[in-house]
Amino acid sequence: MDDIPAISYRRARFTISAPSLRECPADQGAEVAFAGRSNAGKSSAINRLTENKKLARTSKTPGRTQQINFFELGEQQRLVDLPGYGFAKVPPEVKRKWEKHLEEYLRQRQCLRGLVLLMDIRRPLGAFDSTMLAWAIESEMPVRILLTKADKMSSGAAKTELLKVRKQLLSYGGQTQAQLFSALKGTGLEELREQLDVWLAAAEDAEPIEQEDS
Repeated sequence: MDDIPAISYRRARFTISAPSLRECPADQGAEVAFAGRSNAGKSSAINRLTENKKLARTSKTPGRTQQINFFELGEQQRLVDLPGYGFAKVPPEVKRKWEKHLEEYLRQRQCLRGLVLLMDIRRPLGAFDSTMLAWAIESEMPVRILLTKADKMSSGAAKTELLKVRKQLLSYGGQTQAQLFSALKGTGLEELREQLDVWLAAAEDAEPIEQEDS
């Protein structure tokens, strides 16, 4: 970790919303994608990470992120906000189109170095989460799970839930790891930044950082 330079996430800036893989930026450099159910707190996590409350759109109406949104960090490094699923009130045909474009992005994007999968700590490992994890194993893609809204539980209860999730993840191998996260309190923020630094350095042999209990 010592020889991997820390990235300034505050310099993130929105560049483009792509409805499909064709409209995405050039497939070069390194990027990390954020995915999760529509109420998992993706936009809030990105905004807390970058210290910019207005960077990613947040809404009381889940499912507002309907395209693949790119945020440039510089030096061909990007964060990507993927469409949310679950509670989005959209027609079935629109949802199917989202799923098709998401699958194309995940399977074909060569510069994708890691996936941040967000789950509400009170409702982890749902059907969509399992689908994403199955894809990640098939693609040998490293995953960092953020158990969001950890502030909604006591410290002891949150740690108990974290240990339970980690036990369930053992069958997924060492490339899938989990941590607590709270956009409101900043819980787990530094741990997330350290992992992103590793992935965005595009070091193919870099190992996931050691998990912490908090």
